[in-house]
Amino acid sequence: MKNREDLRIVFMGTPEFAVSSLDALYNNGYNIVGVITTADKKAGRGKKLQISAVKKYAQEKQIKVLTPLNLKDPGFLIELQALKADLQIVVAFRMLPKQVWDMPLMGTFNLHASLLPQYRGAAPINYAIINGEKQTGVTTFLLDQKIDTGKIIKQERCDISSTETAGGLHDKLMLLGAQLVIETVELIRQDKAIAVDQEGFSDTIQLKTASKIYKDDCLINWNQDAKIIYNFIRGLSPYPAAWTYLNNKSQKEAITMKIYAASIVESINNIEIGNIYSDGKNYLRVKTMDHSIDILELQLQGKKRMPVADFLRGFQYNTNLTYSTSSKP
Repeated sequence: MKNREDLRIVFMGTPEFAVSSLDALYNNGYNIVGVITTADKKAGRGKKLQISAVKKYAQEKQIKVLTPLNLKDPGFLIELQALKADLQIVVAFRMLPKQVWDMPLMGTFNLHASLLPQYRGAAPINYAIINGEKQTGVTTFLLDQKIDTGKIIKQERCDISSTETAGGLHDKLMLLGAQLVIETVELIRQDKAIAVDQEGFSDTIQLKTASKIYKDDCLINWNQDAKIIYNFIRGLSPYPAAWTYLNNKSQKEAITMKIYAASIVESINNIEIGNIYSDGKNYLRVKTMDHSIDILELQLQGKKRMPVADFLRGFQYNTNLTYSTSSKP
């Protein structure tokens, strides 16, 4: 068993979700000998060079940072080998080649934001809410040849409220995951970790996946029950955000509108599915298969995010204003 100070750890991650785990390791006195993250990239209207959240944190703590473009590059592999890591930890990073995850003597483990084997893939937080799950969690597992299929070390469960958004659940799992990373490192350090095949954790035959979400996947189909649409909206809020086409017949082209917050209300029977109704001041509602979706917060194409009341004050509402039920007219 190694002391914390002697256990050489290489951490791999990119976004804010990973920073929480890196911070927990640092504050608990672990020996982080290097951080691997994505290379700087240009972003925004000014195309300014931006660094990852993990790189920013590592630089503040004066931890060595590597930003390889290619994880199989011989030069990078030499640099990584020189860090002499006993253990590698991966949180919200990309798929690693075998040369990388097989390098340390104690192995490489990953933190995943679901109760594996459920929701393997890039967007487990989003899909858990979209599918109306009441519970999810975080999992640490050993990396192997396939994505999110390795032996499970430890899991922690988390309830999902009926009003929770992907953003809120992200923050809860980020903190829960950081604690799980520490617990997992301790098990490994003390030679107490027992990794179990994922088949032993499956309580159902049907496994749900969480593939990467693209813009077209976020288009709302109003020809569904309100509960399905409501879960879809909160499961994509605040990012990448559910959206729809806003068709004003006084304009030649429809514009897009993102919806960040909504609720379910009883509907007016004589409204067609996919059409809106409003008092022009306080509410904006869309008819679904059974009830209506009350839009609470939105963002018009090219505009700022705003409450619906602000939108109604600034938008010229008329009776020809309609929504497409699934796609651009």
